Amino acid sequence: MTTTQSTVKQAPVGITPYDKEWGIGVSGTKSPSPIDRTNSLLQRWWDTEWSVDHDRAVLLTEAYQKFAGMGIEAKMAHSLAYLLDHCKIAIYPDELIVGGICAPAKAAPVFPEFSYDWVKSELEERPFSERPYTAHVTSEETNKALLDIAPQWAENTVETLAKSLMTEEQIKTSHLGKGVYSHQLYLHGGIGHCCPDFQYVAKVGFGGLKTELETSLAACDPTLPADLEKREFYLSELVVVDAIIAYCRRYSQLAIETAKTAKDDRKKELMQIAENCAHIATDKPRNFWEALQLVEFIYNVVMIESNGHSVSYGRMDQYLNPFYQADLASGEKQLWLQELLESFTMKTAEMCKIRDGLTVAMNGGHGMGGTTITLGGVDRQGADATNDLTYMIIDAIVHTRLGEPWLAVRWHEGTPQDLKVKCTNAIRVGFGRPKLFNDGVCIPSMKGYDRSEEDARDYAIVGCVELDAGGKEYGWHDSAYFSMPKVFELAINNGRCMECETVGEYLCPIYATCAAKGKRLGLETGSIKDFKSFAEVTQAFDKQMEYMCDQMVGAVNAVDIAHQRRKPLPGLSLFIDGCAEKGQDVALGGARYNFSGPQGIGIASVADSMAAIKQLVFEEKRVTGADLITALEKNWENYEWLHALVNSDKVHHYGNDDDYADELATLASDIYCQYVENRPNARDGVFVPGVYSVTANVGFGQILWASADGRKIGEPVSDNCGAVHTDASCHDMNGPTAMIKSVCKLDHVRMGNGTLLNLKFSPSSLAGETGRDVFISMIDNYFEMGGLECQINVLSRETLEDAVENPNDHKQLLVRVAGYSAFFNDLGVSTKLDIINRTELSFD
Repeated sequence: MTTTQSTVKQAPVGITPYDKEWGIGVSGTKSPSPIDRTNSLLQRWWDTEWSVDHDRAVLLTEAYQKFAGMGIEAKMAHSLAYLLDHCKIAIYPDELIVGGICAPAKAAPVFPEFSYDWVKSELEERPFSERPYTAHVTSEETNKALLDIAPQWAENTVETLAKSLMTEEQIKTSHLGKGVYSHQLYLHGGIGHCCPDFQYVAKVGFGGLKTELETSLAACDPTLPADLEKREFYLSELVVVDAIIAYCRRYSQLAIETAKTAKDDRKKELMQIAENCAHIATDKPRNFWEALQLVEFIYNVVMIESNGHSVSYGRMDQYLNPFYQADLASGEKQLWLQELLESFTMKTAEMCKIRDGLTVAMNGGHGMGGTTITLGGVDRQGADATNDLTYMIIDAIVHTRLGEPWLAVRWHEGTPQDLKVKCTNAIRVGFGRPKLFNDGVCIPSMKGYDRSEEDARDYAIVGCVELDAGGKEYGWHDSAYFSMPKVFELAINNGRCMECETVGEYLCPIYATCAAKGKRLGLETGSIKDFKSFAEVTQAFDKQMEYMCDQMVGAVNAVDIAHQRRKPLPGLSLFIDGCAEKGQDVALGGARYNFSGPQGIGIASVADSMAAIKQLVFEEKRVTGADLITALEKNWENYEWLHALVNSDKVHHYGNDDDYADELATLASDIYCQYVENRPNARDGVFVPGVYSVTANVGFGQILWASADGRKIGEPVSDNCGAVHTDASCHDMNGPTAMIKSVCKLDHVRMGNGTLLNLKFSPSSLAGETGRDVFISMIDNYFEMGGLECQINVLSRETLEDAVENPNDHKQLLVRVAGYSAFFNDLGVSTKLDIINRTELSFD
């Protein structure tokens, strides 16, 4: 990939020079913004505890009772309107962007309609405030209110319906049984994983949406069955858009009331906020401030309706640029527009979410999650899209250094060198942002699953790494995490679990039913004890994979149908292209593009297990298949020599530019993709495979017995597309260049739901202009070879180990976990150790 700078009249700029160094590996130190207001907002953020609020749960319970006799779409619309009309709202000191998600700042609302058993049981048995990490303070009033409504949700949730739709085999193979795959995320919460069409709403305003709906409603023929269904949809949408208009006006009135007791400059700000909110209640925004406020209100509505993970902001530097340019032309100062941006990012950081114990064990962190802003890349015509806001948003993220929002930057052949330097300097701070994406792979991957050329070029990232046609797609990304190492265990043990006892911190009580040594889970495909060739191993793996993918696809579709029947989304449907045209809710397939994206995890664990068996059992014959099974059953006890050998450089390992092992990784991923891609989903779309784990590799490792890649019981399986790192050894032994060459041998275009590569560098290796430029060259080469994405931690092992021993000294330490960054203290012990044990790379 060339590094030639795109031809532009004037290089885009942020409020700091593109080559400003903020420091290397210093994410845990305070770095105040040059803007006083941001520092004030930051101090309030740090002074506020994470908590749980009961307001939304109680209001929704009232709404479901009030509108019980309505059809499901009308019931959802009126219930959302009830929430918007009755939720408590607030305006905090110094903020310029107002809004909330039916809860105070840093307080998590509760969503009983999805799943409630876990809320009740955790409140009674392990209160949120007593969690060992990711704790939330709850008041006695909140505890009582949440327990009081529990009986009304006993059989009325998405989860209870989804379970009734699943077969016995689907339940047994999922996290509800033996844990080959998990769809926990969508049983316990909303879907999210999308980008509302902020650009279109900014073009027409909420009033424009209302006019369009009224026109569509008037065109319906009430004698036609299809139009009767559309009519129900349009009527529901009109209920919601009227409620949104009223919601905006509630904030306008609150700003006026608050201004009455404010002084001088703050009084003027509040009156302007009142005018902004009143104007965008019905009209399109006139300036940058109003455009940011509109984005905030859209996000509020989507999150109040459904606490879906990874609702993202899309290409913010693109759709906000016309407002930014108009403000500059009218005489506004760039520093003031930066102040507005940083006030906006602070609003994003104050949103939070309460997750069940199992999810927290796999994905720690308090924040809303998945609030990704996508920057850079090419535009819909293929030209470089970099502008001032690209740089300014990076500045805003570095100046605040909180867990939210997430940040993704798209690179392509014409990406300006200045932007590459800016990104690298932000990465070198050590807080794991931005993550980097390769247009040269992402765009073909998008087109490979039937998006148009222009929509593919206009892709945004949702959540961690998921590719999305922003504003046009309901991708059901992260619909399941699928354990490839568990499938391999079944393949070498005749479809039986060697042992399913659990050892995890949070997982033991949830997976208690798994403790059944030798129970059959998969097909009878033979055992490594009897196989005569390596081909029999791969054949068994293929058959087990086909069977387990069948179960996973069926379970995901059952969950999808349950959401359709119990939780249509009239709010989100306003903001996704295709819904109004079809007259169909987004949950029922109204989006222009509909996918379901499960993630295969542990690809390197499978590859290294295959390599060890192929080399040591069938080629060198240093151990029999029966001895290997015994070694695994005994957790390598009395087989320490074999454990050491498997974890040494005398055995082939993926991640070292070693074709022997890398070809097995490709084989494993191809087998997985083969049984997932293009299968029909429940919204007239198809399944799209991804290969990444976020931190599910930790959770699935906790319920997996010892494996042939050198893991012991409970150790994480390999993370994302990276190499194996057991407690005994990191298997990528030949440096970063060899690592990325191995990764690039995988077919990233085929893995259309995304892939992920974590890299960890010592701070010293990226120091100075030389370290910076070598890093940029490495990323350029990685993308040129076909890598899709990468994200980087720049923190020393010593810093991380000290943070484990002295957490109070590292309260502000942000780390790149996987597709997201989180405060190190919010993570579980196993996840912390997994990050610490990742290979620390250098260019030496």
